[in-house]
Amino acid sequence: MNIKFRLTLLNFLEFAVWGAYLTSMGTYLAGVGLGSHIGWFYSVQGIVSIFMPALMVLSLCHALAGIFMIAASIYGYKAGGAPEFGFLFSLYTLSVAFFMPTIALSYSVAYSALEKEGLDTVKAFPPIRVWGTVGFIVTMWIVDLCGLQSNAGQWMVSGCLSLVMSAYSLTMPRMPIKKGEHKSLFEALGLNAFRLFLKPRIAVFFAFAMLLGFCLQISNGYANPFITSFGSIPEYQSTFGVQHANILISLSQVSETLCILLIPYFLSRFGIKKVVLIALMGWVLRFAFFGLGNPGNGVWLFLLSMIVYGVAFDFFNISGSLFINQETDDSIRSSAQGLFMMMTNGLGAFIGTLVAQAVINNYVFTPQAAGASGAEVIAGWQTCWYIFAAYALVVAILFAVMFRYKHERVEN
Repeated sequence: MNIKFRLTLLNFLEFAVWGAYLTSMGTYLAGVGLGSHIGWFYSVQGIVSIFMPALMVLSLCHALAGIFMIAASIYGYKAGGAPEFGFLFSLYTLSVAFFMPTIALSYSVAYSALEKEGLDTVKAFPPIRVWGTVGFIVTMWIVDLCGLQSNAGQWMVSGCLSLVMSAYSLTMPRMPIKKGEHKSLFEALGLNAFRLFLKPRIAVFFAFAMLLGFCLQISNGYANPFITSFGSIPEYQSTFGVQHANILISLSQVSETLCILLIPYFLSRFGIKKVVLIALMGWVLRFAFFGLGNPGNGVWLFLLSMIVYGVAFDFFNISGSLFINQETDDSIRSSAQGLFMMMTNGLGAFIGTLVAQAVINNYVFTPQAAGASGAEVIAGWQTCWYIFAAYALVVAILFAVMFRYKHERVEN
């Protein structure tokens, strides 16, 4: 079977697992009285990325992730509207602890397989990776249309797909291992990638990867409950966005599929610095449009927010991964990808999501618990989005000043 097709299916399944719950879980948690804890469920994805080894067996990780996610789903159904935070959070944490390392590892498997075939990863990988986003969209729609975005059924879908991915990953080509080469424990654990911090340009890039990572899970965790909260205002109750928030949000991933295909052109023409700056401005607009819009006559601003998300996410995550792949050699490439994932979806997402939770709890859930009107709660949400937009703008300015990179344009 053609290696590109095999890797396409691998990426489809990898991100279909994530798409089943990542954008809708916040609405479920808010509906069962855990709204003030939403940030923990998203930030834990970051903390486990730090402590779980990057180089783990792909199949085993997905098998364990699937088992624990199915267990979380079963408990969620049995507990009904009053699940115990500690127990539910523990099952979920165990699942994502095994899932998160698989993202970086699946990238490394793809890069290795493509290079083995003599293909240029910058040109060959984005059209393959785009199918991961398609998989993400497909499960978002399934969860929405099957009425699962406000209950624990979304985790059952994710868990079952993880088990499918576990079986399929066993068919992937083995990554090359240099025989007869003695490795220290430090190298065997992939910790030698931390030596990249000795290179000033890479160290600065990783630092901003963490700062930009603050933004990654905010809209995933809170966009759905934000949009559905408009249902408390009569004029918005029957709007498409309130009724099908997941489908509306999935337009972000549709934009992502298109933007992935633009990466080879933008990287070769403008270089990593300008591409990351474009991504950062995308985050500024992503959050600002949320603050300005509504699911009624302001839905066009929501649509613009979905469109710029593709630029905001892809132009850093995918381009950054390709940049790290090009800046490292074979001996540390896999662990370097894990380190990049740790800085963005690890430290960055962990700290950023907890800070976002504190902001949103202060402006949204605390007033809501005190009996604030629907309009007052929406005003609180808007304030939060403006704060996040301002943060992204500051990071963009700092990156423009501090990251030194001279691009040599590649003519096609």
